[in-house]
Amino acid sequence: MALMLRLYNTLTGAKESFAPIDPEHVRIYACGPTVYDAAHIGNARPIIVFDLLFRMLRHLYGAAHVTYARNVTDVDDKINARAAERGITIRELTDGTLAQFHRDVRDLGVLMPDDVNVAGERPRFIEPRATDHIAEMVAMIEALVRSGHAYVAAGHVLFDVPSMPEYGGLSKRPLDEMEAGARVEVAPYKRSPLDFVLWKPSKPGEPSWPSPAGIPEPGRPGWHIECSAMSAKHLGQTFDIHAGGIDLIFPHHENEVAQSRCCFDTPVMANVWLHNGFLQVEGEKMSKSLGNFVTIRDVLKDWPGEVVRLTMLKTHYRQPIDWTLRGLEESSRVLDRWYNVAGDAPVARDIPDAVVEALCDDLNTPAAINELHRLGSEGQSAALRAGANLFGLLARTRSDREQDAVAASGVDVAAIDALIAERRAARAAKDWAASDRARDALTAMGVAVKDNKDGTTTWTVAR
Repeated sequence: MALMLRLYNTLTGAKESFAPIDPEHVRIYACGPTVYDAAHIGNARPIIVFDLLFRMLRHLYGAAHVTYARNVTDVDDKINARAAERGITIRELTDGTLAQFHRDVRDLGVLMPDDVNVAGERPRFIEPRATDHIAEMVAMIEALVRSGHAYVAAGHVLFDVPSMPEYGGLSKRPLDEMEAGARVEVAPYKRSPLDFVLWKPSKPGEPSWPSPAGIPEPGRPGWHIECSAMSAKHLGQTFDIHAGGIDLIFPHHENEVAQSRCCFDTPVMANVWLHNGFLQVEGEKMSKSLGNFVTIRDVLKDWPGEVVRLTMLKTHYRQPIDWTLRGLEESSRVLDRWYNVAGDAPVARDIPDAVVEALCDDLNTPAAINELHRLGSEGQSAALRAGANLFGLLARTRSDREQDAVAASGVDVAAIDALIAERRAARAAKDWAASDRARDALTAMGVAVKDNKDGTTTWTVAR
């Protein structure tokens, strides 16, 4: 069955059939972390959602024909402030934070460059750092100045927003309305209150590079130009999909579009723009002031990465998601059921069409998960594993999972076996009190026992 991927395009406001510019080289860019602090659970949503999209594109077009770029912002005001606060260098802060981010998202089952890149072939997953692309940013800024879309003022280079009449097309904000509603209190060197920074002077102690456009003092790039330069270098002046959180539509993505289109004189920057919805915690906006700010690492202390991943994917990516304890508990029970059904069965060679078809409908994960439930209820172990694998789930067999749980728990296996033997002997002697004492001791160790019809007893460690 020929399946056609359809995606909701923020640029057009409609769900459209996806047609790559070059089916032999599908290209997707996603805004990644700003590495000044541990990533929170809201940051995990786009990482997981667009990891699933990457997996889908690899399935539909072939692993060798998809390139995914997810950037790292490692020059930023917050980074400078946090490094100064901790008394460490900016590079120490960004390297350490990025390493923690990598550990966190790998635990969430997210594919990483080492998982997909093949030596001697075109990179399939690129993770560009902003500070490695200063030359590309400078070249774009100078091109924008030459073309009249940017200007130099007070040591800054600013994008001249009114020079692009179509500005606001992505966020659906008409230029004249934005100009009328702009604040009066703006930097005096701006021609228009809407103009945004491409380059700015560096303060003492901040990272700096030789400035573009003849500015004698060193400086550093603005945030928006970073993604334009990195995407153009690795994916081309126009590419297939640009993805990110809904909060980035304006001004970040709108400004990316303006910079890239005006620099390269192209009708679009990316053909399709995807945006995931907001995340709340127990019905409230996540914030440190409310005491509900949760990092990915905090969640992973209490829940396996698979549970977190499934919880994130149960809600359609464009809808807001309410992150709750109840949702995590439900996901944990679902995975237990699926692992019990899948057992140690091999993965089916083909992913069930119904799962792929659901995901082809704008990544309709709720519908695809319903198909996984159906496969589980029908006992289709191999097909269930194949479908779940596309989600980044059920990567292990049930036996492997149970062994991992035992190893992580640190329980004394010999002591467990001894208590089970003691309980078995007590049951044989009909000494129910002794049998109950042995079971209670096992329960206190976090061990659940199950008596099978054939007279054997199996045990698992609570996850």
